[in-house]
Amino acid sequence: MSSVFIAGPASWNSLVVLDRLPEPVPHMQFAEDSWETVGGTSAGKALSMTALGRPVLLYAISGTDEPGARVRAAVADAGVPALWADGVTERHLNLMTRAGERVSLYLASPEATDGAGDVVLTAAMADADVLVLDLAAEPLRLLPLAQRSGRPIWVDVHDYDGEAEFHRPFLAAADVVFCNADRLNDPIAFLRATVAAGARFAVCTLGAEGAVAVDAAGEVHRVPAVPVEVLDTNGAGDAFLAGVLHAHLEGAALQEALTAGARSASSVLRTRHLHPLLDDVLG
Repeated sequence: MSSVFIAGPASWNSLVVLDRLPEPVPHMQFAEDSWETVGGTSAGKALSMTALGRPVLLYAISGTDEPGARVRAAVADAGVPALWADGVTERHLNLMTRAGERVSLYLASPEATDGAGDVVLTAAMADADVLVLDLAAEPLRLLPLAQRSGRPIWVDVHDYDGEAEFHRPFLAAADVVFCNADRLNDPIAFLRATVAAGARFAVCTLGAEGAVAVDAAGEVHRVPAVPVEVLDTNGAGDAFLAGVLHAHLEGAALQEALTAGARSASSVLRTRHLHPLLDDVLG
């Protein structure tokens, strides 16, 4: 079975549920709920790929401090093979509403490594059939290595606004691009431009409205979201990409792959963790 190499964030997050996102003025609010759990877009994708039965290797940076130890242990206990580089443990404070609105405060974020482990990483990428590089300093450093591997590169530029400089090297290297519509005025125009620039296809998730994609021929594909009672939206976009990638590697056409992505996304909306695989691990 084709395998996937995923590089990027795996974090320890504190989640706080509020009745509304805070206004930018001094005030007091009471939380409706709060908990700690694994976060990070790459961890989310790796968990979903594992749940789908797809061989995967997660590469991420974490410290040997208590939050880092929790992340490493939870990922391992969930059955995700991982390669860890020592560094700062990424930590977020996510302020959430029940409607899925979110403000993410980055409490700590790792810098890129010095490349001491590149021999191992080069071999790992050569052994994979697809590379997924997420937005972070270390995956940015790995882009040239990934390109030299000759493997297809999938990227997720999240809430890209069409202008931010940090995202552009990822877009330039990508064979397949995912994003969400949070900051795009015209998602389809962006998808068309991305395909015109060389991507095989591009996908934009639309939250409760599902997702839209543009293929190499310029055809637009749409898929509705799977109705489900939502407990927490963290990880839904990552699960969507994982579902599309898994189906794509199985030979599915784009429309069928999008439907698989919607099913995969729905599976994580009923847990307060990044993926149901963590329910038994973290409680």
